[in-house]
Amino acid sequence: MARAGLGPGWRCLFANDFDPAKARTYRANWGEDDLREGDVWRLASADLPGRADLAWASSPCQDFSLAGARAGLGGGRSSAFLGFWRLIEALDGEGRAPRAVVLENVGGLLSSNNGADFAAVCAHFAARGYRFGAVEVDAAALLPQSRPRVFIVATRGPVSPDLAGQPGVFHTTAVRQAQARLPAELKDRWLWWRLAAPPMRNTQLADLLEPDSAVTWRGEDQTRALLDQMNAIHRARLDAAMAGGERVVAAAYRRIRREDGVRVQRAELRLDGLAGCLRTPGGGSSRQFLLIAEKGRIRSRLLTAREGARLMGLPDHYRLPGSQSAGLKVVGDGVAVPVVRLLGEQLLEPLLTAGAAIAAAE
Repeated sequence: MARAGLGPGWRCLFANDFDPAKARTYRANWGEDDLREGDVWRLASADLPGRADLAWASSPCQDFSLAGARAGLGGGRSSAFLGFWRLIEALDGEGRAPRAVVLENVGGLLSSNNGADFAAVCAHFAARGYRFGAVEVDAAALLPQSRPRVFIVATRGPVSPDLAGQPGVFHTTAVRQAQARLPAELKDRWLWWRLAAPPMRNTQLADLLEPDSAVTWRGEDQTRALLDQMNAIHRARLDAAMAGGERVVAAAYRRIRREDGVRVQRAELRLDGLAGCLRTPGGGSSRQFLLIAEKGRIRSRLLTAREGARLMGLPDHYRLPGSQSAGLKVVGDGVAVPVVRLLGEQLLEPLLTAGAAIAAAE
């Protein structure tokens, strides 16, 4: 999905994933010439051809996520970053280090282990001569899905003044606090990347859904049970939205909440035209529900894999696994395509082309 976001102006030299379903999906859409399926720790620099302009890493997020164990870089899954970085170090030793590196992850990366994990990642970049900065972009700026993600962008080349300056729209409080916690030697290598806010989003969750006749609806008893799991505040919000008489589309997740010292499963709604953040069972959350209220009737169903793909910015011709659960796992673990395109157009492409021009002039 990072490849889809970067677009046809980029050529992929190498791709890697250890999940068989994701690897099959990649092959179905991009072919298999550049894909190596398997654990990143089993790769060597000899497996990576040529010298890339950009290396992109979207390592497993569970150990940085609020839904995960918050083990940080010491967690088994998120240590995939260290396996990736081992390859960057080896490439650097061979004179083949990429000119730019992007690390994408959940916002928990900024605060995990009281900021020590973020500082450790920055220290890895600095030790190999990279300067770096981070932005936090919520896909809701571009798509009807709430999906904030952190992108650390690092470079070894010259940086045009047009691309880095003062903190901006995507330097959230969490990013600024993470930068403020860095030791002085890492702050000296920090760059406040400049990204302009995109035009206002003009799509809603309802715009991306399948026709009512093309989906499987849950039974009335199941819908009633879901409604019964709402607390009074969420049920009141739904009733208020229905009072307008127009079709209401709401996204819902079941979550465990503690009430009066007791763990209770609750159904929590979004009525703001956005889907909740797409997740997978491995991320600690169940599948996302949709509640459709119209003409006094409330129906419920599960979000489909194709709808999930649309919420990630993938076109309908993008091939998904055959099962709904596998399809939702693939898209739920991905990166939002328009967010990658935003980074590519506003930062990565100008950074690499302008950097090459500056270096040539010098």
